[in-house]
Amino acid sequence: MAHALETDRPAEPHVALAIGLRLAAAFSLALMFAGVKWASQHGVSFLESLFYRQVGTTLCAAVWVAMGSGIASLRTRRVGAHVARMGIGLVAMGLNFLSMILLPLAEATSIGFSAPIIATLLAALVLGEPTGKWRWGAIFIGFLGVLVIVQPGLGHIDGHGGLVAVAAALSTACATIAIRRLGQTEATGTTVFWFGASSLVPLGIIMLFVARPHDPETLAIVAALSLSGGIAQLALTASLRLAPVAVVLPMDYSSLLWASLIGWLAFDQLPSRWTWLGAPIVIAAGLVILWREQRLRITRNAIPAVLDVNE
Repeated sequence: MAHALETDRPAEPHVALAIGLRLAAAFSLALMFAGVKWASQHGVSFLESLFYRQVGTTLCAAVWVAMGSGIASLRTRRVGAHVARMGIGLVAMGLNFLSMILLPLAEATSIGFSAPIIATLLAALVLGEPTGKWRWGAIFIGFLGVLVIVQPGLGHIDGHGGLVAVAAALSTACATIAIRRLGQTEATGTTVFWFGASSLVPLGIIMLFVARPHDPETLAIVAALSLSGGIAQLALTASLRLAPVAVVLPMDYSSLLWASLIGWLAFDQLPSRWTWLGAPIVIAAGLVILWREQRLRITRNAIPAVLDVNE
């Protein structure tokens, strides 16, 4: 699999593999976010968690590259694109970590489901992927679902936490587009390694001011979130390289099951009724996008000369 992913040419579409990788990433991310929340209860700041997460990402990417195409594959001509992706990614991760600390896991995860919908919008604007009335309608419905979950002004969930979660979804969508664009020319290991390694520079400087000693139990939690985060980063980056945004991102919805289960077992937090009502609306919107993508793919394969984007 490493040789199939680690090339300097744009990857050929492998939809089934991409979906499997995205499902694995969703599970790993649920574990990572639970680790962030658990670590915060043991006195670990979200900035420390961010640093340790990126240590895990860099180490996992280095092992991936060493087992695949070798260190030489880390050479890149797109330094600026990697730096931009690093900046966007750090903002997205920081906001996601904060949302998981401020909100119950299921609520933060459900609001994060709007990221695929936002990414579909950005994919149309930035990558030129076709978006017509079906997907515009799904985008609108998805945002209505987010409003149901957040219930702005009613005190249903922490107001600041809700805003942070929405900002996290937006920045995650931007990071997704940056990854997708890099994946057109960069290998999976290259993208993930430079994201992790370059981010350790600003985060290392920050750690000089925020780092604190922790007991062995807390360090074990940090190590677990770091490892799960590194695995998730490789899986999600590979999935975006192997299939279009609208195909792989709906797989993230499986994370609600894991977040609800972990939130109940580890933190005694169950999703509220508004989350159970709003999350299916957001998920349905994402599934409409996936359905429309599949229909268009079938049409393009059947009539390659016709590119009808008037959805």
